Amino acid sequence: LLETAFQKKSWQAAPVMFAGNTDVYQPAERQFGITRACLEVFWKYRNPVSVITKNSLILRDLDLLKQLASEQLVHVAVSITTLNEELRQFLEPRTATVAQRLKTVEILAANDIPVFAMLAPIIPGLNEHEILGMAKAVADRGALGIGYTLVRLNGDIGPIFEDWLRKTMPDRADKVLNKIREAHGGNLHDHRP
Repeated sequence: LLETAFQKKSWQAAPVMFAGNTDVYQPAERQFGITRACLEVFWKYRNPVSVITKNSLILRDLDLLKQLASEQLVHVAVSITTLNEELRQFLEPRTATVAQRLKTVEILAANDIPVFAMLAPIIPGLNEHEILGMAKAVADRGALGIGYTLVRLNGDIGPIFEDWLRKTMPDRADKVLNKIREAHGGNLHDHRP
């Protein structure tokens, strides 16, 4: 589908954000290789691509990323949620460990692949106190910059998050929820784009 889009006469090369809503390096990627196939198409057509991931599986595609980087066609953002491994397991089970993510940043940078860190989500009362530490950790490993996103609990996500928080952290739930409300003008959600 990607190649078909690139072959259209109306297509004008433009950067494509890969993984805007979900990680393209899901566990199933080990079997299906869809992300790798897409990176091959980006390289074939010399179309710029940006990748966001929280998975060290991206290193499997280091050869393609190096090719893309050689012509300034790629940027990678590694999502870092916390430096606390226990909290990472709690917030993001079945994802790469903190150590794996930091090593991924280091390896990408060492291979001249422009790498940034996305500190997200920042959850007041859980990990906001780690922002500077996370920034230093990724900078020390070669990240060119950072971005962050404050947790947004729009739509059905708010009630699901609140239920999860009350069940898993009953002692901290009210504090966390109140801090999130403070950050969003009294609401758990934030409708700003």
